[in-house]
Amino acid sequence: MAVRRQLDSRFVRLEPPDHDADNDDRDERLIRELYREFGGPLLRHVSKTTGNDLQWAEDVVQETLVRAWRNSAKLTWEPPLLWAWLLTVARRIVIDGRRKRGVRPREVEAPEEDSIAVPDGSDRTLAAIVVADALRHLSSQHREVIEETYLRDRTVSQAAEVLGIPPGTVKSRLFYALRALRTALKERGVAS
Repeated sequence: MAVRRQLDSRFVRLEPPDHDADNDDRDERLIRELYREFGGPLLRHVSKTTGNDLQWAEDVVQETLVRAWRNSAKLTWEPPLLWAWLLTVARRIVIDGRRKRGVRPREVEAPEEDSIAVPDGSDRTLAAIVVADALRHLSSQHREVIEETYLRDRTVSQAAEVLGIPPGTVKSRLFYALRALRTALKERGVAS
């Protein structure tokens, strides 16, 4: 009962269309009154059902009010009944929209031909050049440990055997070699 009184007091200016007036004036006045009286509340309601998609909600409100305008001769112009009719129509439009979106794949804009990346290996080549340059600036002991473990894919024990040093020394040199390599790459603007 309180909701009905609230609707009655909120939509007091809305009157049924005057069928004796000039059609263009009547249609313009009707659509303007529909938007003024129901546009805001309907948009707030529909925004919730569209997941706060404002553009979609505005489209739904517009379509709902256009349907009300088209069916103006058949509608009951009591505000609570008109509001209920608008809510029903808006809900059906949202449901139809969800069904269409579910069936049809989402449309995306085609990228411009100039912006399409073509994998050409240049990134890997440049990275290899920068890393090789940074490796050249390391001490020979650090460079040997990195080459044996990372570039030749050997374990610490295998690298220790090849280099003729204990595995603990390989681990220690590898730690400091990686730290020095990271610093050298930072200086070149590659690592963060």
